[in-house]
Amino acid sequence: MDYHLFDVVGIELEYMVVRSSDLKVLPIVDELLTAKNGELTSDIENGTIGWSNELVAHVVELKTNGPTSKPESLSQDFHKNVQEINNLLLAKGAQLLPSAAHPLMNTKTEMQLWKHDYNEVYELYNRVFDCKGHGWANVQSMHINLPFNGDKDFEKLHAAVRIILPLLPGISASSPIFDGQITGFLDSRMEAYKTNQKEIPIMTGKVIPEQAFSKEEYNSQIFNPIKAAIKPFDPDNILEYYFLNSRGAIARFDRNAIEIRVIDIQECPKADVAIAILTIEVLKLLVSEEITTLKEQKKWHEDDLYAILNSAIKNGENSLITNLDYLSLFNIKKESNLVDVWKKLYDLVKSKIDVEYRTTLEAILKNGTLSTRILKAIGKDMSAENIVIVYRQLAACLQKNELFLP
Repeated sequence: MDYHLFDVVGIELEYMVVRSSDLKVLPIVDELLTAKNGELTSDIENGTIGWSNELVAHVVELKTNGPTSKPESLSQDFHKNVQEINNLLLAKGAQLLPSAAHPLMNTKTEMQLWKHDYNEVYELYNRVFDCKGHGWANVQSMHINLPFNGDKDFEKLHAAVRIILPLLPGISASSPIFDGQITGFLDSRMEAYKTNQKEIPIMTGKVIPEQAFSKEEYNSQIFNPIKAAIKPFDPDNILEYYFLNSRGAIARFDRNAIEIRVIDIQECPKADVAIAILTIEVLKLLVSEEITTLKEQKKWHEDDLYAILNSAIKNGENSLITNLDYLSLFNIKKESNLVDVWKKLYDLVKSKIDVEYRTTLEAILKNGTLSTRILKAIGKDMSAENIVIVYRQLAACLQKNELFLP
């Protein structure tokens, strides 16, 4: 079916499976899928939500089972599936853990690749890129998939998506700790993401996609260079270029959608869906050209947007945006912290958002990103024992579908 701009949305959420006793990662997603299905399969349809494996064996993905026109109901749908998964994992002494990075995982010794369907692809990725780093082995995100129909739709959507990408860590960062240490980046997942394909830099580019506003431009600027760069590493053509493109938003012309990938997963589906709905409403505002023109959006080079993104990755909502030309896109006249930009955007679109999600977003804007709240809860005690105590609270929030507000 052909969908036009904002007719539907697809959302994907990634969670870690951990041992309940000590929260160490457990590579048993194959056992989980078998327990649900009766035999091993890499994809399960469970009503409105699907389950599937990921590159590493301790991460399970929950996703809308096809596009939906009613994202408002997804918080409950995802939560029911989280509870079902936790019930299945109970017998294995395991549970799901939210947030975008495990704070104590030793990726060098604990990472295991998925060993079943599609394994030859994962093995090739591992040979080329060495997937034992945090950027591969310890990253959980939310993906938002939005449709377009033809080049005109794509031009508008891609222009708006490129503009909003640098802002997203300022509301979604949830990965402040790697290896039991505060990294200095509120969005450590995205900091690692930037260089996880350093062996072939064209795969990720500058995270912000190039100024490509048609299928032809996208092929020439992004896909063709990717195909040429991977060829020496993949003589048997195992890897699909759609998946090799690792920018913060990727165009999928095979299904006429843009997938946004820079959003850290939160502590519960209510928070994830609230951030997704806010993101979509701001994109609608940009596409409508009510606050800025398409021409103004298209003129932004990825290097300039990347500078704003880098600051957001490090400082989250506290990032100071000094680029007045960028801020003028949102009718903001002076240097502003990212949280204030989000408050302005939220005020512009909140009338379009259900009360439940407004309450959630207002709590995030008031109390900070999940990274900020995690660091507040941990305080000065960076012992593994204290970190586990705080992340147990996050796991409880996931089970109850409640915000983490220390």
